[in-house]
Amino acid sequence: MHAFGFDLRHRRPPPLLNVHDYECAARRRLPAMVREYIDGGADDLATLTKNREAFTRWEFRPRILTGTQKPDLATTVAGIDLDLPVLLAPVGLSGLAHWRGDVAAARAAERRGTRHILSTASSWTIEEVAAATAKGHFFQLYPHSGETAATLMKRAWNAGNRMMMVTADYPMRGNREGERRTGMGPPPVLTPGTALRLCRHPAWTYRALRHGRIPARNLVEGSGVSAAVQSVEIQDRHLSQSTLTWDDLGWLRDTWPGRFYVKGVLTPEDADKAAALGLDGIVVSNHGGRQLDFSPATLDVLPEIVTAVGNRNTEILLDGGIRRGTDVVKALALGARAVLIGRPYLYGLAVASEKGVTRVLDILREEIERTLTLLGAPSIHNLTPTHLRPSPQTGEDDR
Repeated sequence: MHAFGFDLRHRRPPPLLNVHDYECAARRRLPAMVREYIDGGADDLATLTKNREAFTRWEFRPRILTGTQKPDLATTVAGIDLDLPVLLAPVGLSGLAHWRGDVAAARAAERRGTRHILSTASSWTIEEVAAATAKGHFFQLYPHSGETAATLMKRAWNAGNRMMMVTADYPMRGNREGERRTGMGPPPVLTPGTALRLCRHPAWTYRALRHGRIPARNLVEGSGVSAAVQSVEIQDRHLSQSTLTWDDLGWLRDTWPGRFYVKGVLTPEDADKAAALGLDGIVVSNHGGRQLDFSPATLDVLPEIVTAVGNRNTEILLDGGIRRGTDVVKALALGARAVLIGRPYLYGLAVASEKGVTRVLDILREEIERTLTLLGAPSIHNLTPTHLRPSPQTGEDDR
């Protein structure tokens, strides 16, 4: 069949131009239970939705005739020089997106001059990721105390990780009903319906069974379905402890010899405590809307957290809802040093492994550079709240 001189039988699929394109492509490749694990949230998904909507509440104030050429995107996080103010967030069981998981993500981050933060519940061990990369990356720890934490910290340090990020908003698992409906648990359950849905994605199922990268390999040694169930049970039983306090966080800080960050801060009161403890950094995060629903959007609380920290030497990072380079620029203008992305790099991972993650980072770099040039800002370090204004439809009181 010909139309306008082109043979439509041999037309190529449209190019993947942005993170949303990668999201759509990833959803076609993944079983429903994995899609829910990656995209889902807690309860009514209110916080999940708010994270994205928050970026629409700000618009830019571009300046003209600034002589801006190629903008400078370089920064430092935890004393490490980065070429891009975007880090890859810690994601447990990333092997569900693609069996290469954490190794592919860390290599892509390294290739593009940034860092990957390895989850305690990673699909590849701390040592395996270290062996596959040339530079030390960062490690994420769930805030439990005792021998397990001490062993994981020692392993991470010996593997070359010099920054540790403790996730503090996981006293128990959030109510993720989408995961439960599709068999992701906890614990994961393989029903006839789940098996049928997996059969609709034979390539994913084959790779998952062949390579055995579904369980959290830092927690269990096996690679089968039973090991995956066991690792989830360990995570819920031992890595989520509602009795932990700031004193326990202080013990972890004193035990870890490198840079120390806490993730999950949403109030100025907690930001002030973290800075008073002398922590090197905080991550403004609501766990991607996967824990307490109706928590505030991270971008909405960022300005008051920046104010609470003041001029103390505590770096502020932000995650939640980042999908565009414009989102990154808005977060930096409101006081974040850098941002973390989770779902966006998982989409790239699902589509094309390491190349997909690399391309997602390239897209964000291109969008950040374009935004800064059009905004008239020569560097991310020139960004201030004066580059933004509240969108007219929201007004000052709705922020």
